[in-house]
Amino acid sequence: MSPRDPVTGRLLLLDGHSLAYRAFYALPEENFSTSTGQPTNAVYGFASMLVNTLRDERPTHIAVAFDVSRQTFRTETFPDYKATRASSPEGFKGQVDLIRELLDALGIRRIEIPGYEADDILATLATQASADGFDTYIVTGDRDALQLVTDHVTVLYPRKGVSDLARMTPEAVEEKYGLSPAQYPDFAALRGDPSDNLPGIPGVGEKTATKWVTTYGDLQGLVEHVDEVKGKVGDALRESLPQVLVNRQLTELIRDVPIPFGPGECEVPRPDSAVVDALLEALEFRALRDRIHQALGVAEERAVVTEGVATHTVTVDPGGWGDWLRNACDQGASLAFDGIWGRGIGSLTRIAFQPLSVAEGDGEAQHETKAGGPTGVAVADLETLREDDLAALAAWLADPNTPVVGHDLKGPLLGVLARGWTIGGIAFDTALAAYVLQPGRRGLSLADLAETYLKRSLSAGAPEAEQLALGDDATSQPDEELAAQASAIDQLRRVLQPHLAEAGAGDLLHDIEIPVTVILAEMEHAGIAVDEVELRSLSKDFGAEADRWQESAYRIAGREFALGSPKQLQQILFDERGLPKTKKIKTGYTTDAEALHALYAKTEDPILECILGWRDVTKLCQTVDGLLPLVDDTGRIHTTFQQTVAATGRLSSTDPNLQNIPIRTDAGRRIRGCFVVGSGYETLLTADYSQIEMRIMAHLSRDQGLIEAFAEGEDLHSTVAARVFDVDPEEVDPEMRRRIKAMSYGLAYGLSAYGLAQQLEIDPGEAKELMEEYFLRFGGVRNYLESVVAHARTTGYTETMLGRRRYLPDLTSDQRQRREMAERMALNAPIQGSAADIIKKAMIDVAARLRQTGAHSRLLLQVHDELVVEVAPGELEAARGMLIETMGSAISLDVPLEVSVGVGRTWEEAGH
Repeated sequence: MSPRDPVTGRLLLLDGHSLAYRAFYALPEENFSTSTGQPTNAVYGFASMLVNTLRDERPTHIAVAFDVSRQTFRTETFPDYKATRASSPEGFKGQVDLIRELLDALGIRRIEIPGYEADDILATLATQASADGFDTYIVTGDRDALQLVTDHVTVLYPRKGVSDLARMTPEAVEEKYGLSPAQYPDFAALRGDPSDNLPGIPGVGEKTATKWVTTYGDLQGLVEHVDEVKGKVGDALRESLPQVLVNRQLTELIRDVPIPFGPGECEVPRPDSAVVDALLEALEFRALRDRIHQALGVAEERAVVTEGVATHTVTVDPGGWGDWLRNACDQGASLAFDGIWGRGIGSLTRIAFQPLSVAEGDGEAQHETKAGGPTGVAVADLETLREDDLAALAAWLADPNTPVVGHDLKGPLLGVLARGWTIGGIAFDTALAAYVLQPGRRGLSLADLAETYLKRSLSAGAPEAEQLALGDDATSQPDEELAAQASAIDQLRRVLQPHLAEAGAGDLLHDIEIPVTVILAEMEHAGIAVDEVELRSLSKDFGAEADRWQESAYRIAGREFALGSPKQLQQILFDERGLPKTKKIKTGYTTDAEALHALYAKTEDPILECILGWRDVTKLCQTVDGLLPLVDDTGRIHTTFQQTVAATGRLSSTDPNLQNIPIRTDAGRRIRGCFVVGSGYETLLTADYSQIEMRIMAHLSRDQGLIEAFAEGEDLHSTVAARVFDVDPEEVDPEMRRRIKAMSYGLAYGLSAYGLAQQLEIDPGEAKELMEEYFLRFGGVRNYLESVVAHARTTGYTETMLGRRRYLPDLTSDQRQRREMAERMALNAPIQGSAADIIKKAMIDVAARLRQTGAHSRLLLQVHDELVVEVAPGELEAARGMLIETMGSAISLDVPLEVSVGVGRTWEEAGH
């Protein structure tokens, strides 16, 4: 085809396995996995690259080729072909199948033919496409594809990860290698390819190989003049020539693979949105949804919320807001808030009111009010309201009979609290409702939920109110956008309520999650006082200690090096000091903490002690230095509690993460000592549950031996160890107790025999025997654990004592890794989830008791199973007794809930 011939199409070809591997190593596995534990970094990277390439290249046709296995005609010719390649990383397994599922959902042609590699399939399609008048673009990380480059075939080669693609045209190949694409296979045969286990010529590098090919025209010309090549390289060439000829045969791509269709049958599809969205939801790739829809023009009727009924705004006279609220919102309203909030500080500027719809059905909601007031959505600019109307608004929000409906209300609650107001009657929170229904779901923004449940897009514009945070642009959204959000909230409420009823999750939302979100907002608003002087002193001490570890490492190594650089650590440890190699990774040998601890246990090399010590104290220094900028003008730090992140229902904290401060080390205790009682208060009071997971295990399993152990034993683990090892309690030594403690908690978290062996540093066979002996003595525990998995496999979910479900579809997966991960989660979720529910219930009860008694003491923190209370003067004894009684009666178990309390000026002193 000449350059002047008309182009009949643009064909995009992708090498599936090659790009999947590149995506796997380009994106951190720990940041990409489903709520069931299936890694998805390779899938996400591949999908993102696919979308970007579709957008940039605008192909008319597309196909993806995969390898079937390593057994091809090349291995028959040369058995050692690719023989040195390591097996796929554990986290990679199963991801290629997920990529295949994604392509099938998108309707994209995928091809795999036994006996051939993906490159051969791509070469065949590219050759056919050129003959048919296509321009072809091949995305692959295999440089052998460069031999296919012509004026009508371009290779898009990933330079870094899968996002930066080099356009390899004939001119680009010539510029990079000094060769034409047709000469590339000859060059590759001379150079060899370690990744394919094709030996090169000793002493011959890329420059020499290029020189030979350009001098003699091609490999055949070099062979004909092989005796003319002088010196040692000539001798090496002649000796290696048989292997070079084999290399050349294997490097040549096959261009006539029997493919049952041609390029013209690979049109870019227009897939069904329902199929695509279902898979993206399962993969938890909500951020990619719009990009994929746009790139492929997904066929879908997509309504816009702002065009629906009652999303129009109504004008309310600034002086008449009190009357409007009384008339239009007697039955409550769905609210969208505009403002800035974060880390306990709120700025509430505008509210959009949508009177709650009272009609149900398949049609659009009918917006009615008791008093027959105006319908539609009204937006209140709080800065323009008169004082009496602001007072009317505050009173309306504070009225417990006002059923307020909002989205992710903890943020807006901070803005309400900042004005000195309260919200008295939260009837529904759409973010919390979606979280309760799908606890593993990542996308909980209002836009995400509108897409999923309403199949509607919120109009583009400024960030949604619930996504604004401290420091964001505070420019207000247009009234229509804020009104659309209020309308979407009301519609979502109506859609989600039947789902909640069907799942039996209504009580969990209304009795636990909504009250907790109010408490969390109050805790974030209050913050906790810190001793800033002590924090700065601590930072200085940790910095000096880090410097001492670093100087010691320099002395041992005999030179300076970067202790935080894996590359330099590898050079010091393995090259210069000759220590045993750790696990092989892409960049050499791992220097992570686990590997270095194991290496130190084996070698006791003092430089390892310095490196590990430097790492530990550097983390502490970073923790302290991260706290200092967060201290506000009143000397308090306001953490942000995350309520909708953990699938088990547990709370976490960020900015700063107060759950991450170590409590069993001297350094960690010094950090806790910097958190102090605030001005106007008497002391800090802490309370936590003792061995709550094991108490829940005893209750759920109904194991009489475990129940009796709680009733009889001063020390649970010693009592259980005595029964497992069949000795008197006084004969239980520390090692026995340690093993049983690891066993007991491990079982509650789905620990396998192999995991127990690693934790206890014993042989897996010994760990298995220990587990069997444990189950022999505590058969109820074994029966319970087996029943949990079996029941979840039947129903698709586990359930806590308060009805919190965790859905685990991978329990029936054909892939062993995904199935076993889901089984561990099935063992863990009811116990850890019940513990999370109990501490939330305790928070609600404690807050209620404080309000009922008129106490001025207040909750400040929840960290795992611990509550921290700031005690007002004269209220210590009452608060102490109330905490013990209220937390101890939060739920009824077959064993008592034991509560430990502590008092002190600092968080550390109040520990117990």
